Amino acid sequence: MPDSNKNQALDNIKERFALEVSDAYIKKDLGKKWRDHKSILKKEYFKKPISLEEKLQNVPPGMLRYQWEDAVRFWNSKKGEDRERVGTSSRQKQKFTYTAGSRSFACVAEAEEASSGQKVGRFQLFDITYRKKDGSPMTSEVGEIMEKLKEKKADYEASTDSSANFGDIDNKIINEVVGPERYGRVRFQGSGVNSTQYFGSSSQQYMPSGSQSQVEVQRLRDQIAQMQASS
Repeated sequence: MPDSNKNQALDNIKERFALEVSDAYIKKDLGKKWRDHKSILKKEYFKKPISLEEKLQNVPPGMLRYQWEDAVRFWNSKKGEDRERVGTSSRQKQKFTYTAGSRSFACVAEAEEASSGQKVGRFQLFDITYRKKDGSPMTSEVGEIMEKLKEKKADYEASTDSSANFGDIDNKIINEVVGPERYGRVRFQGSGVNSTQYFGSSSQQYMPSGSQSQVEVQRLRDQIAQMQASS
């Protein structure tokens, strides 16, 4: 979604609601919802086994004809097909598959805390949101990671004073097992939560090692990937 459209949508939202989150979070969420919307349209209208001409005529409700025709012609082009292949390949390489559906990490945590009466940390969220309905890990790799997390946590608890901050220990273990956090996000916390917000002044210890320039390069790569996905 172009920035001009995001800004216009943001202005409309601000006219109606008192926001408690940043403009950047709203715009990021708008971009994701737009990508999700395009994906649904493509699946329900473009992927039908009908001719190209019929697809062009089958305009989804609420969409202008010229917008739909532009989308169909792009999806039907070599560039569109190449982009779809790249997206499919990227999804196949994903280590984790979120299994809580449309519920965010925050909603899952809130429901679990209401049920158990205990604070839900990143370990528990990972364990809850990456399992199948039968309770088994989503993939064998996820299962291995879960076991490594449990083993390291047991080792830390056995060798650490009871007054230690176990939240920090959990973060260190996740960092050791899964790898350092990427710029602008925190694993198992969902969209809109970055390292500084979650970890505070200690955020750098969970970021990739190296100079600030390396972090900036990663940030730019993430931005480029988001721009390509939303175009």
